[in-house]
Amino acid sequence: MKKLFTNLTFWVLTAILAGVLLGHYNPEFALKPLFEKGFKQNLFISEFEIKNTFSEFLSSIFISIVKLFINPIIFLTITLGIISMGDLKKVGKVGAKALLYFEVVTTIALLVGIVVANVIRPGDGVVTDTIKGGDISKYTKSASEFSWLKFFFDNVTLQVLVIAIALGVGLSNYSGRQKVVDFLSPISKKVFWALHKVMLFAPIGAFGGMAFTIAKYGIHTLLPLAKLMGTVYVTMAVFIFVVLALILRYYKISLWAFLKFIREELLIVLGTSSSEAGLPSLMEKLEKMGCSKSVVGLVVPAGYSFNLDGTTIYLSMAVIFLAQVFNVHLDFQQILTIIGILMVTSKGAAGVTGSGFIVLASTLTAVKVIPVEGLALLLGVDRFMSEARAITNFIGNGVATIWLSNNEKEFDRQKMKTAFSHISDYEDIIKDNINNK
Repeated sequence: MKKLFTNLTFWVLTAILAGVLLGHYNPEFALKPLFEKGFKQNLFISEFEIKNTFSEFLSSIFISIVKLFINPIIFLTITLGIISMGDLKKVGKVGAKALLYFEVVTTIALLVGIVVANVIRPGDGVVTDTIKGGDISKYTKSASEFSWLKFFFDNVTLQVLVIAIALGVGLSNYSGRQKVVDFLSPISKKVFWALHKVMLFAPIGAFGGMAFTIAKYGIHTLLPLAKLMGTVYVTMAVFIFVVLALILRYYKISLWAFLKFIREELLIVLGTSSSEAGLPSLMEKLEKMGCSKSVVGLVVPAGYSFNLDGTTIYLSMAVIFLAQVFNVHLDFQQILTIIGILMVTSKGAAGVTGSGFIVLASTLTAVKVIPVEGLALLLGVDRFMSEARAITNFIGNGVATIWLSNNEKEFDRQKMKTAFSHISDYEDIIKDNINNK
């Protein structure tokens, strides 16, 4: 019993349930304004994405603090990894393989979404005038302003990735590189130690995220588009347990064992609807289960921007769904056009605020046969589907790293077996290390 009450998974699950109950039975309290009108953010508060409701504040403050760790961890992990790798040709080969893998797997995700949407046809029978609309102008405007240069400058993680690679490559031939490693390694350990401290507050973030979602949109808002939601969730489950499972099976690795190993991170992503909340911990656990530091450092950050399996599935299904709602028949050539456009636009989804709707708006505008106003239909239920997107993206990046580590013979199977067979012990060791420091 004592072990149960000290288990983070138990508290995150409890927090998610409590958030659902609060949002459903007392939405007024969950959406109570945190700050009075006229409140001015000070310099410290403005650094975070602070929301003005009680529940969303709890979620946003947790995610914002975790975000502070993402770029330092990426920088330290990649720089140390490349310096330790030494062989610059190997760095280039791993990077090229990663990009090729991302393109192939996200294209499969895109095709899965389109096929399932055409088979189940979730848009048939949806009456557009019975669903409350919303303001989509900000998404259409951002879509019209999108450019790859803007994508790069908006995506701080991608900038850090490029800088870290450049620095790692530059230092790999430096005669005193061991001094750099000796300087950065203790800093990296301290950063991860601090992150573990922050993750102890994950139940608060999960509670706030769930309470806000249920309170603002209400479970009743799901009914008109329940078929679409069900289709999206089923499709992503099929992608995870069929496509990703087969990818891992190629190297005789159990997807289920991997999911059990990262169960705490999955619950945090579920509760906060943000893959960022679990990204740093995922990188650490991938190393603990046998992936080399250099491969983890290259693949996970790059995958965060370019390997968005869940987002790709959602985008493809949303386009087909809206075509069905407005009775727009898409011929084979138009479907190929949509696939081609989404293969490009979906890669920019992580770097833009309101990414899903902006990419959808740009895709609908390019296709020119589906009314862009249809985005208003998705505003109410998008938040309920963001959990599925985030979890699928999260698992997809973990699978990509494991596959590429094996492909590069940079994977320690003995460490994986030890990690998988001692999951609870491993979590206890982490807690002990935190408490003793």
